[in-house]
Amino acid sequence: MSYPEKRYLGESGEVSGVVRPGDTPPDLRMAKGTEERLYKGTEVHYLGTGSSTNGAFGLYRWEMGPRPSGPSPHFHRTITESFYVLDGAIQLYNGDKWVTGKPGDFLFVPEGGVHAFRNESGEPASMLILFTPGAPREAYFEELADIANTGRQLTPDEWTELYLRHDQYMV
Repeated sequence: MSYPEKRYLGESGEVSGVVRPGDTPPDLRMAKGTEERLYKGTEVHYLGTGSSTNGAFGLYRWEMGPRPSGPSPHFHRTITESFYVLDGAIQLYNGDKWVTGKPGDFLFVPEGGVHAFRNESGEPASMLILFTPGAPREAYFEELADIANTGRQLTPDEWTELYLRHDQYMV
């Protein structure tokens, strides 16, 4: 394996780093949520979006409340997804079995890999979610938050259309 093609062609480097303080409020709150599929009580921090990383990756801090929440098993065709548990106990599905992820545990899922996560512990839990390359997952998260926060009910066809628009294939 070798390094990718050069993306910066300048001679002396530049000042371009961005610091996001740890106490920055969440970018998105999924407060209500009546359907099992929704992320009830979840707060999402947009640490590095695809647009802010020039498409290299998307990195999010996912803070789940104590109520059960998380997606059903699914896969993506265009992106990889990685999970790193920060706090609490998070059920991680690797396509074969569910395991209890604890702080420091890591799950990598390549394109096409079936996966899911759930917080069923009754306690808050948090993790980092990394997508490569940096797909525009914020739009998907924001649609889910709108559905959760308004209590809107989607038909099966509407769920299918939403998932297809966001490279999410439920199994």
